[in-house]
Amino acid sequence: MFEGTQNIKRGEWFKIVTSNGGTNNANTSDDRTYYFEVFPSNSLELGLWMESERLMHPVINQIGVDTQNEVVKEEKRLRVDNQPYGNLIGEVKKNMFVKHPYRWSTIGSMDHLDAATLEEFQAFNKKFYSPNNAVLVVAGQLDIAQTKAWINKYFAPIPRGVDIKRGTFVEDPITQPLSARYEDPNIQKEMVVASYRTPSMKTRDARVLDMISSYLSDGKSSKLYKKIVDDKKMALQIGAFSYSQEDYGMYILYGMPQGENTSKDLVREIDEEIVKLQNELISENDLLKLKNKFDNNYVNSNASVEGVAENLASYYMLYGDINLINTEIEMYRSITREEIRDVAKKYLNPNQRLILDYVPAKDKAEANKQ
Repeated sequence: MFEGTQNIKRGEWFKIVTSNGGTNNANTSDDRTYYFEVFPSNSLELGLWMESERLMHPVINQIGVDTQNEVVKEEKRLRVDNQPYGNLIGEVKKNMFVKHPYRWSTIGSMDHLDAATLEEFQAFNKKFYSPNNAVLVVAGQLDIAQTKAWINKYFAPIPRGVDIKRGTFVEDPITQPLSARYEDPNIQKEMVVASYRTPSMKTRDARVLDMISSYLSDGKSSKLYKKIVDDKKMALQIGAFSYSQEDYGMYILYGMPQGENTSKDLVREIDEEIVKLQNELISENDLLKLKNKFDNNYVNSNASVEGVAENLASYYMLYGDINLINTEIEMYRSITREEIRDVAKKYLNPNQRLILDYVPAKDKAEANKQ
């Protein structure tokens, strides 16, 4: 989509943007693709025209597909294949999901990239890149009436696409422990991963799990880091994060054992802290620290024009509630110690998780068989 349009020659897109003081890029997650331009406010009309032009008159040809195919391959090599622990998320997803497309990596495999035909790219664009499947956000110093007039001028002529029928993918609950092993040629230290399937990011429980993640492992004063890395010196690194998505999420804990300690030792120590969380209320002071941290996160995420624009787009498209940009922080502020205990008890049990042993490959030939 950066290769040019009927009215913007191939190779000219970035020149137009940079010569007008702008920057632009795009990114894709499992749930959406996001394009953005940042221009000086006096170039707003140009930005709107360029985005409408890309939607109405894209040129998707073989040379463009071949060029971008190599770009994506290089990105995959850099960020996944040749990156230490780069396949971690992909391996977790592959083992956590059976029916949902989340089980596949967004970036795909080299075989997928080579197998895709020009006609598939064109059909994909025609199906998904239509006004009725998109949200346009304009944020910054702007004249509302003039902006609406430009949007009408450039976007109104774009025809509506065919309505997309989206499948519903319901995973069976995980009721027995899952185990997997992955050998990575790019690492020298093993890592153990414990991952729990969690509900949609739109739920209150998902926000409680965000707080639990922060409590257990966000920073060197967190419970797991202080206990396992600082005090007992059992691990080089320990961490946890909530991987939130539109339909399901994952709560992922990871650690790198040190010395004579094993992966099982780390899992045992992690489980001890989770059991405490499930049976005891955290202190009022710890809850206050968490709320202060999430207040700070909220301010930072809306501290720039780009942050506000992306949040508005996500809340509209994925959450179905644009006003969350004002109200979501109140949800975090209203979370109680009892909820933290109960949500930990509901989702973070040994029979509901995957244990992934992420280990150094004995040799590259063996790793390539994975």
